[in-house]
Parts: sequence; C-alpha cells; structure tokens
Amino acid sequence: MAVDLIPCTIDDVEELNAIGAATFTETHAEYNSAENLDSYIRRAFTPDVLAGELANPKSHFFFARVGDETAGYLKVNTEEAQNEAMGPDALEVERVYILRKFKSLGIGRAMIEKAIDEARTRGLGTVWLGVWEHNRQALAFYEHMGFAVFGSHVFTVGDDDQTDLLMRLRVA
Repeated sequence: MAVDLIPCTIDDVEELNAIGAATFTETHAEYNSAENLDSYIRRAFTPDVLAGELANPKSHFFFARVGDETAGYLKVNTEEAQNEAMGPDALEVERVYILRKFKSLGIGRAMIEKAIDEARTRGLGTVWLGVWEHNRQALAFYEHMGFAVFGSHVFTVGDDDQTDLLMRLRVA
C-alpha cells in the first residue's frame, strides 16, 4: 500500500487538529481517565496551538496519506523547538500517530524513515523520541528500527505524570 507523506501548512490546521485529537484518543483512551485525556486534548490540539506550532520554522508536520484518506501524521522538531535540550545536532520525533484502521501497513516505518531523511538532509547526526514506558509494541518497533533507550522524561496527560523512555538513533 502506497503511503504519501505530505508537508502540512497553516491551511491544514483544521485537518491537523482533527487527526491529532482522533489519533491521540485512539492511542491513549484505554490507559487514561476521560478527564485527563480531555484535558490534554484541550491543551494540545486546538487550532491556535497547532497554528503556532506550524508557524515555527524549527517544527515540521507531515500527513500520512493512503489514497485520499489521511491515515496519521508525523511531527519533527529541531534546535529550540525540541522538548528536551538535545543540541543542534539532533532531530526530535515528537509525534508519530496513526489511526487504528491503518496500523500494520508500514506507515510508522515510512514516518520514521522520513524523520531520518529529514535529519540527514539537515546534516544532523541524531534522531530521538520519547515513548511511554508501558507501550511495549512501540518500544519494540523503535528498537527494531535501531533506536536505543538513553534516558527518560515526564509526559503529563491531564494531572497524570507518566514516564516516557527517551530513545535515539545515530544517523550520521
């Protein structure tokens, strides 16, 4: 199945808002209270917040399209847009989200390969990301892609502080 990764623009903010909230909900609803999930979505997925992120020249979003459907999206950050200070040689994969009906079609691999290509194009040596410590499927996927755990940080959903394992891959 062909997957196209299309850069998002400010004109895509409404679609990005919808796919962001939908994929986050599908991924995290069973592990979080409805109140915490709603709180996070109301904070992270609003047109104003996403418009600000789209306007940041150090952040880049890509829709994953399968045919004429949006299957998910990717967000990468460099320099000061990163959620942790990893330095000027790093690219952060902040979000890799895919709608459930499109899982296991190679879209996640295509997104990570896109992030690696983005890092190489920019002359960066490291790609890193955070993944919830209890998401065994994602951890196994990233390990299979060559990422290794190097630390952790707190990711807060509503009022619940969760631990994300930080993983990185050298690309240069």
